[in-house]
Amino acid sequence: MISVIIPMYNAEETIVKALDSVVHQNYNLDEFEVIVINDGSEDQSKNVVEHYKNTHPDICIIIVDQPNGGVSKARNKGLSIAKGDYIAFLDSDDEWLPDKTEKQMKLLTDKNLNVDFITSLRNGEKIWFPYVANEHNLAPISLKKLLIRVDGQTSTALFKRKIVENTGFFDENQRYSEDANYWMKISKNNAMYILGEELVFTGGGKRSFGASGLSANIPEMEKGIQKNILEMYKMNRINYFEYILFFIFSKVKYFIRIFKTKL
Repeated sequence: MISVIIPMYNAEETIVKALDSVVHQNYNLDEFEVIVINDGSEDQSKNVVEHYKNTHPDICIIIVDQPNGGVSKARNKGLSIAKGDYIAFLDSDDEWLPDKTEKQMKLLTDKNLNVDFITSLRNGEKIWFPYVANEHNLAPISLKKLLIRVDGQTSTALFKRKIVENTGFFDENQRYSEDANYWMKISKNNAMYILGEELVFTGGGKRSFGASGLSANIPEMEKGIQKNILEMYKMNRINYFEYILFFIFSKVKYFIRIFKTKL
């Protein structure tokens, strides 16, 4: 079974498209449980999902209410109740392309490849430095690559349950760059890859930084990134010299982003 975790906050305009993208997968619907975490929505999001559930009895949809606590807390709630051998994230304003699950599961279940965690491209992305695709069109992910460039947006991720067991959960106190933080922790004990195919459409096609949502707050995003770098140093995942280099590198990227948003 694949557990699909959807954090939802005031998403009445987009949640149906997200759910439709799961229903329209080229994969057996009996293999899915969709866990929608209603994170204190103040609009009609919950009613929309309840109606969807009642009109789509062919797929298992679980609705969980909680007071608004942020996306990390919502994802953690989903992780804590997920029953699947595989787990996927899907944000409430994102959409999977029809062959996403089929293509990623084929690689996750290939015993010759040893893939524990797989993401994909989205919104016309390409694989860029420091990631390089191998003969299977898979680009290995490592901690130091993530510290240079975080690729693998949350809604593109599909992974084995063992990752929750050997890594734990999201940091609920972190609101910015929390997904990168979790990916970095995952990289310690698991084989991670980016599939070089575009399989997800996210956020209406907006760019990842400075466009909308939490990522629009570039200064706070930078604080989250710096928190991640420092945490990896404190965990002895990088040495002090590497910490300084990644600190400076991140600051340079930050000022470039600020400059671009003002153009």
